[in-house]
Amino acid sequence: MQNPILVVGASVGGSTAANTLAKAGIPVIMLERDLSFVKPCGGALPPVAFEEFDIPESLISRKVHKAKIYSPSGRTAEIEVTGLQERNNDYVAMATREELDPYLRQRAVDNGATLIEGTLTNLEFDADGVTVTYKAKGTRKIETLRVAAVIGADGAYSTTAKLLGQPRLPYCVAIQERIRLPDSKMARWEDTADLYLGRNVSPDLYAWVFPKSDHVAVGCGAGPGKTKEMRQFLANLKERIEPHIRGGEIFLEEAHALPIHPRDHMAFERAMLVGDAAGLVAGTSGEGIYWAMKSADNAAEVLINVLPDTSLATLRAEYERKWWKEYGTMYRFLRWLQRWGYGNQRQMEVFTDMCRNKDVQQLTFESYMYKEMAPAPWLAQMRMTADIVVAQVKHYMPGRVASL
Repeated sequence: MQNPILVVGASVGGSTAANTLAKAGIPVIMLERDLSFVKPCGGALPPVAFEEFDIPESLISRKVHKAKIYSPSGRTAEIEVTGLQERNNDYVAMATREELDPYLRQRAVDNGATLIEGTLTNLEFDADGVTVTYKAKGTRKIETLRVAAVIGADGAYSTTAKLLGQPRLPYCVAIQERIRLPDSKMARWEDTADLYLGRNVSPDLYAWVFPKSDHVAVGCGAGPGKTKEMRQFLANLKERIEPHIRGGEIFLEEAHALPIHPRDHMAFERAMLVGDAAGLVAGTSGEGIYWAMKSADNAAEVLINVLPDTSLATLRAEYERKWWKEYGTMYRFLRWLQRWGYGNQRQMEVFTDMCRNKDVQQLTFESYMYKEMAPAPWLAQMRMTADIVVAQVKHYMPGRVASL
């Protein structure tokens, strides 16, 4: 009998990998440290995810059709969520991880995956497979498994990556509160998500208000070295939006880390890393759910196609290189855009002006909703370039004071 595949982590990425393998008839074990843990997350998903990964739309907490971006000085870019042509699924889907994760996990189990609650402690690789050591949660007993290969889907602080000898990546830090609002206040967020720019809410990323069915997620993110300042950033954001959340009830406080760039490698001998464990969070937006699911599905499909060959050469060629051939341009562009758009106060004002451009809006959401880099027609490129040059000149004029 074939040894199973071990998937470390049973969140969105791990559950997707396990489900893909189980449906193909390959034995698979999910090892999850704590099944009661709900990952802190903004919860934004493109509609294509529900089609691609066969997720019921009942798990959409709210559909967002509009976005507002507030510059450091309070100027606004109002954006309609639509691509190059109007479609029925022009929206950003907001989900809650306490609903999404258990559904995906249980689906994998229903399709044949085995679920174990425990903490990974060691991986020993040899010519015939991998010996896995873990500590069972309930008994605290050390247990072992023999598996054919490992998929590490265990998040930003991946134990799998550490056991593979990989260094810890630099991380952004995010903090958010979930606030239950009265109906009169929720009306403000009926189908709108807000992004806030400014040094006092995030020196190098952005802050947000994301609506869910009966509450809003209010949070902010910042780059490495800002952990001690995060609570003050969040307090500043809440002060900025106080009229809109007055009378709300905070029922959950959350914080988490996000890798700020991909790992140098995410395929190894008998092992692959996916999602946050591989650093596959998109720059500029911080989007991670879709990319965790996509990379996990890809990794699982690779194993389905190549087993029993799980060599470094095969996994690197079939998983890692193909991934970067398809998505490398997008990741590089979004990483550059993050540095360019959030670099300083003046540049945040320029970024806001850029987001007012209709071509930018449509191309951005075309790429976001359908996960393909939308080509920009030459006329659109000229209009976007002209608007950006004008904004750069305006906000960097001698004597102009940078916004607070």
